Amino acid sequence: MTTSDRSGRSTATATGTERSLGARARPVRALHHDVSERPFIVIWEVTRACQLVCAHCRADAIRDRNPLELDTREGKLLLDDIASFGAPRPLVVLTGGDPFERPDLVDLVAHGSGQGLSMALAPSVTPRLTRPVLSELREAGAKAVSLSLDGASAATHDAFRGVGGVFDATVDAARTVRELGFRLQVNTTVTRGNVRELPRILATVLEFGVALWSVFFLVPTGRGSALEPLDAAEEEEVLHWLHDVSGLIAIKATEAPHYRRIAIQRAEAAVVDDAFPAGGLRTALQRETARLLSGHEPTRRSARPPIDVNAGRGFAFIDHMGTVYPSGFLPVAVGSVREQRFAQIYRDAPLMRALRTPTAFGGRCGRCEFAPVCGGSRSYAYAVTGDPLAEDPSCGYQPVRRG
Repeated sequence: MTTSDRSGRSTATATGTERSLGARARPVRALHHDVSERPFIVIWEVTRACQLVCAHCRADAIRDRNPLELDTREGKLLLDDIASFGAPRPLVVLTGGDPFERPDLVDLVAHGSGQGLSMALAPSVTPRLTRPVLSELREAGAKAVSLSLDGASAATHDAFRGVGGVFDATVDAARTVRELGFRLQVNTTVTRGNVRELPRILATVLEFGVALWSVFFLVPTGRGSALEPLDAAEEEEVLHWLHDVSGLIAIKATEAPHYRRIAIQRAEAAVVDDAFPAGGLRTALQRETARLLSGHEPTRRSARPPIDVNAGRGFAFIDHMGTVYPSGFLPVAVGSVREQRFAQIYRDAPLMRALRTPTAFGGRCGRCEFAPVCGGSRSYAYAVTGDPLAEDPSCGYQPVRRG
């Protein structure tokens, strides 16, 4: 759905690096509101129930709904609270588990839409994802749907999802989603096991006609702890490749906020390939992309700059029982909507406030000249070090020391 990363008022303004490029050439989009006061996007895990057994699941989803989930009344109160931020109201994504496991999903979407919220859905591709249900949700006001595609073939994707037939069902679901008038987002989780399939996944995503391709860089949490993430050098190569193809499709690099640093660096380079010569992985991705798109490459357009948000800084996650986290991949609770208003938790929780001061982070992240517009993956830092404010090991950039 529309996912992004966050920024506080101190970090939402353009950096000196950005300002030097001028407004028209700005490589990173800053939010126009103070994200210390309101989030840009809120993800609500309406249930943890799901019939898939995805290898990377951050939620370690379960077969049946938890009786302690926020009920319909509590869910509507939560949506009212989110809407109370006023315009511009946060984007709201209903995720899971599988949100289609909730029988009151249409009611929740209708209520949120009625409160002026832009409602989006992140379902699992199961037999519950039917055209009639999607039609009902569209009529209730849902605007966007995100589907996951973690492999270029059924063999890879179905193995990732833990159930056969999901790849073909996802292709069908993408067609239905578009036909019903939803904005379609495709989410892809990158691991060392599927990274070289990215050009073929890109080709499929282009065929789908998606509004946004959100490429998730694996955070070793939940079931994902058993998978192998890219190292920092490999991730840098993939981020450059994503920027190479960002004129073909709108791209979001999830849990890789240093994509914004790369966007700024590339905008300043006289010749990108001279300033950032491709290594073996990026070269392989470029060659396979050129081969696949040869003779029918889509028309290039101006690349959509990445938006400056991050965990707790324009972004918040609420789990199925109402516990609030800076991110779904950062399992450090900051409050409960059953005990406090969500707006109060977002604004005042100590960790949320700390996450809005990236120049105070540990190690290279705190020293980095790009800290105000990046801040590193707080989720990855926590997963590896146990400290959400520590240096992000998934980024290999050596900052220029500030005097």
